[in-house]
Amino acid sequence: MTPAEKYLRPEVIRQVSRLDLRAKFIVEGFLSGLHASPFQGFSVEFSEHRKYTAGDNIADVDWNVYAKTDRFYIKKFQAETNLTGYLAMDLSGSMGYTYRQELTKFEYSVSLAAALGYLMIQQQDPVGLVAFDSKIRRSLAPKSRRTQLANILSLLASLRPEGETSIDHSLHQLAGMIRHKSLIMLFSDLLGDVEPIRKALHRLRFAGHDVIVFHILDEAEALFPFEGMVELEDNETHEVLLVDADGVKAGYLEEVAAFRDGYKRECRAAKMDYVPLHTGMPFDKALMSYLQSRQARG
Repeated sequence: MTPAEKYLRPEVIRQVSRLDLRAKFIVEGFLSGLHASPFQGFSVEFSEHRKYTAGDNIADVDWNVYAKTDRFYIKKFQAETNLTGYLAMDLSGSMGYTYRQELTKFEYSVSLAAALGYLMIQQQDPVGLVAFDSKIRRSLAPKSRRTQLANILSLLASLRPEGETSIDHSLHQLAGMIRHKSLIMLFSDLLGDVEPIRKALHRLRFAGHDVIVFHILDEAEALFPFEGMVELEDNETHEVLLVDADGVKAGYLEEVAAFRDGYKRECRAAKMDYVPLHTGMPFDKALMSYLQSRQARG
């Protein structure tokens, strides 16, 4: 395993107590992996450049980048690269669940949000944060200055998942708060009534915002590794149910697949990005999804 790959693994990230170091390790490991992958040059384009297209002034070609990548890139102007982002964090009690992974769903989300905040600040893109359960509880207005990263990390570190949630109500609140077209990055297990959540997501999209839904489940929720008779507890209501794991596994996995596929179809139809994740997965899938989405908007 390379150092880059190591920094993307949840069990390694869990050992790093400082959130700023987690963010840095994830991002630097990811970008190092890009340089050694078929996406070589992609991170260069992401950070400062866009591809040369017919009609561009040849005088604007960055020949230093051409020498390194054998590709033509145009240096972006500040107005082309700025993008306002909001990290939207689900604080529901269900996000605090983990079966046997190193990170709960919430800790996984916090680490991912910290890494994306780090990336955006590196880009000098304004980024803010909202945290919600039944309503928005904490918020941080978007800024692009370096001190903003410390503010984001401090707030993320102070958050705790507890209580019940109303994802749809909170997203409607968020839609009412934002006055300019922005990139909304939602981190949630989406455990709630689907139709109201779908309508809230559509409201954000129809208002002109770009939306990335990071749908985060625990590994056990996604893969159901249980056997025999097991007690399962609802994290929000604390209701305990005794079930025959072997008897319900096939049906459960079908329901999870249908749950995810439904959101995938809805997001695709509304031109929103949908990224299904579980807490046993390295962080690179999420970061690559963001990178590709960011490039498309550039």
